[in-house]
Formats: sequence, structure tokens, C-alpha cells
Amino acid sequence: MNRDILEQFPILNQEINGHPLVYLDNAATSQKPLAVIEVVKRYYEHDNANVHRGVHTLGSRATDAYEGAREKVAKFINAKSTKEIIFTRGTTTALNLVASSFGRSICQEGDEIVLTPLEHHSNLIPWQQVAKATGATLKYVKLQEDGSVTLAEVEKVVTEKTKIIAMGYVSNVMGVVNPVKEVAELAHRHGAYMVVDGAQSTPHMKIDVQDLDCDFYAFSGHKMCGPTGIGVLYGKKALLESMEPVEFGGEMIDDVGLYDSSWKELPWKFEGGTPIIAGAVGLAAAIDFLEEIGMDQIEEHEQKLAKYAIERLSEIEGLKLYGPRVRKVGLVTFNLGDVHPHDVATVLDASGVAIRAGHHCCQPLMRWLEASATARASFYLYNTEQDVDRLISALIQTKEYFG
Repeated sequence: MNRDILEQFPILNQEINGHPLVYLDNAATSQKPLAVIEVVKRYYEHDNANVHRGVHTLGSRATDAYEGAREKVAKFINAKSTKEIIFTRGTTTALNLVASSFGRSICQEGDEIVLTPLEHHSNLIPWQQVAKATGATLKYVKLQEDGSVTLAEVEKVVTEKTKIIAMGYVSNVMGVVNPVKEVAELAHRHGAYMVVDGAQSTPHMKIDVQDLDCDFYAFSGHKMCGPTGIGVLYGKKALLESMEPVEFGGEMIDDVGLYDSSWKELPWKFEGGTPIIAGAVGLAAAIDFLEEIGMDQIEEHEQKLAKYAIERLSEIEGLKLYGPRVRKVGLVTFNLGDVHPHDVATVLDASGVAIRAGHHCCQPLMRWLEASATARASFYLYNTEQDVDRLISALIQTKEYFG
């Protein structure tokens, strides 16, 4: 990645505590390029109106932009149809929709839901609620020593009683890439359905939902250079058609009577109320931006950064790295001796280096790691080896500061 890309992100051109900003919290949210900022600004300045309702010019422009964004998303992840693309507030909302509508409708007492200890809370708690509501049982895949998931271990817990397997494509803590394509095939052999949390994969690699053959796939715009508050649920058309909405009101209806109502066709029956129009427009611009650079190039760049970061971090005595040493995504999680991760992050911030510290919405995984919290540095297309060097320098200073 070159300097021209870095200059597309105005927020990175600032000082924090007297130091040039090094932003390494991309797994939480990415920064936004000028192309996205300007598109959203232009929408509000020229096209702002509600969609699908007005016949006036602004309403038509807004509708075209919103539905055009849906077409762009469908092409980006290779969905068969725009009817399979539901706009949501983010990954969390998308996964809750699947669990609340689909999960509760197909699960009953004695059925099984298979998860991994790697899951973000947003792909764990909804399934806990499904299990409580239906009497289904939660089963967990055993992790390898490096925190990875193998197909062999998944096979050990999947049975004819399994109804749903829910799994993150990429762990937001361990940086591992899970074999979701192979697990989807396994699920279907047992008559089960595959739900993929794509929050940490979609920004960093090419996604083809038809090739993965997953039944549902969820991701967020804000982690892939898009605005906050916009996300996507992909679902196979037949499954989405079988599901009931979970939000009711304007826009998602076909006919409303005093005692009963009927719903619009896909995808609109799941998009009640005024949708996230500007967010969808911004997400479309983010997809254009990423595709112009190339998802393969972004993935290659991150792999090089991760390799370099792991090499440099391994040089620091007393630093414990979590996860496999070879990464496909730019994410490293660690602890610096006995120094609490929050203290590490605070001292790094004093040097202008932004990382994440805490349980990363993965408390079961923290218990598996036998750590109350960890520090995490996550990279994206605008980060460089110099950013890694700044991280290492700040960590060495932190170690010296705490003796």
C-alpha cells in the first residue's frame, strides 16, 4: 500500500498527545476515506428524502441510491439476488434477526445448536436466548492449542439433532480463519443450517457466499471503510421467505387491516420504518473504494503486516502472543507481562498509538485463554510497517515504565 491511500483518510493526519496518530484498532472500526465521506455529504446536501414512498424527484433519487447500494452489496459478496440482501444496523442486528426469526421457528426441545468458544457475544448470546426459549441444547467445538478450529473437532459435536451451526469466519481475538465452507457442507449433510458471522472477514478478503454455501452471512459497513449504523444480512432466498419479520410498522407491510396485516415481499419485509439510507449509500461508496484497490491486494498487504508484527512482537521479552504464528488477517492479540492491558493501551495512547484492550466481547474465550483481558492491535489497508515499529517502540517504553 502506498502513501496515496493513506492520504485518502483525513482523520489519520493528526497528532495525538503530541505524536502522529497510529491507528491500530481496525477490528473495532475502520477509518473512512474521502470517497465515502464525500458521498454521504453529497447525499444529504442534494438527495435526502425518504425512500419507496414519494413520487417527487428527491424521493426517486434517494430510492435509486438506496436500491443501487443493495445491488452493489449483492455483487460484492456474489449473492444470487438482491432479494437476499437485507440492510440492518450491523452484524449484531443481522445475527439477532436470524436467531429470533429463523432459529426460534426451527428449534425445539432436544435439538442442538453448535458454536465455538471463539464467538463474539453477538453470535453467542442470541443463540443462548434461542436455546432458553425452545429447549434446544448448546454444544461447543473444542479449540486447538493455538485457538484454531478444525473440521475434525466440529465433526465430533455435530449430530443428526444439530439444527444450526453458527461460526465466525475470522476470530476478532485470535485472528484465525475458520473452515466455514467445509463446516457448511458438514451442516447440510446433517440437515442443519450454517450461520456465518462475517464481521471480521468481509473487510479483509474476497467473499463469495455461493461458494461458501452458507445459509446466512452477516457483516457491518463500519469495519470496511463504510459508515457506522449500516450492516447486511445475506440469507438464501427460500429461507428468508419462510421467516417472519421481527420488527413491524411502516414500509414493511403489504396490506394492513384492523385485526391482521400482510407483509411486503423480500427484502423489504425485514426493513420496517425509515431505513439507513445514507449508511447504505456510504457502504456502496466503501465497496467501490475497496474494489478499486483490490480485495486480494488488501489481504496480501495485511498478511505481510501481520507477519512483520508477529516477528517484532516476539522480540519483546515477557510479551505473550495469542493465536497461531501465521495469520491470514492483520490482527495480533497479546499481553505484556503482568501489566494490565488497559494500562498498556493508556501508555500507548500517550505515544499516539491506538490499540484495543479488554475482553473484546469474547468473555468465554478470555476464560479459555485464562486471561481477564488482552491487548489487540489490528491493521488495515492504510497501515504500514512503520506503524508496527511505532507500536513496538511504545511497548518497549511501556515495559520500561512499569519496570
